[in-house]
Amino acid sequence: MPGMYRALHFSDVHVDLPLGQFPFGTMFNKRFVGFANLALRRRHRFAAAREKLAALAAFARDQQVGALLCTGDFTVLGTHPEYAVAKAAIGDLLALDAPFVTVPGNHDVYLPDTRADDRFNHYFGELLVNDCPDLATEDGWPRVRLLDSKVAAVCVDSARPNPQVWRSSGRIPDAQLERLGAALSDPRLADRFVFVMTHYAPRRRDGTPDTRHHGLDNADELLSVCAGMRGAVLHGHIHHRYSLEAQGVRIFGAGSATDRGREGLWLFECTPQGIRALPGSWNGSGYVLEPSGAIEL
Repeated sequence: MPGMYRALHFSDVHVDLPLGQFPFGTMFNKRFVGFANLALRRRHRFAAAREKLAALAAFARDQQVGALLCTGDFTVLGTHPEYAVAKAAIGDLLALDAPFVTVPGNHDVYLPDTRADDRFNHYFGELLVNDCPDLATEDGWPRVRLLDSKVAAVCVDSARPNPQVWRSSGRIPDAQLERLGAALSDPRLADRFVFVMTHYAPRRRDGTPDTRHHGLDNADELLSVCAGMRGAVLHGHIHHRYSLEAQGVRIFGAGSATDRGREGLWLFECTPQGIRALPGSWNGSGYVLEPSGAIEL
């Protein structure tokens, strides 16, 4: 359709790595518990992650997607071998003629060592483009992408290391939230539909806040900053695709694109007449849209 711009939102791909390739010298901490969970449960659910990512690239090509919006969790334990495999696994997506916009997930910054060597930036730094660096804090966030004359993405980093076994929560730094507010009122974004991207869910699919040990600490503050904007909040972290409205803000959770039996995505069709969000899922051999679940924005 003339004048249409499509953006694909997906998340939590958790690219699989053979168990024998994990660096066991880094496992004498929370990673030991995470590795045991992976070996006993998770690896079967994500065993086809690389094949599904190749299929996702084919889907994006067929849909003539103009932007790829990924809300984090490329890895499981945030180790160097996982990062390398994940970077290779999204190669077909990176080869498309479309910006790849992303944020880290909590599994990508699993423990403090991932922050110490700036691991996410090391592997994905070329994707962390900022078209409005003057709106960022000293750490470079939020990152603004002016994707189209009518569409933009603003990324905030809500992920943090959680050394405690029982905790996987996140928080957007206060300075980032302040700059997010400035970005949403900046003239460069004034005529654009804005996707605010974060890993953590501001609300669960039943509309309630997530738990203290799993959710976004300052979810209400994020929604308050976004209230009244012409746009939507995109997130991952919870492996179920859903959408809802909270505090006047439309929220879209992509779920996981590769979690067996839960695969999900959102395709946004942006036209001069408006925005339509189409849910997508996996049919066993590829990704398909579900037009009956479309949401007009």
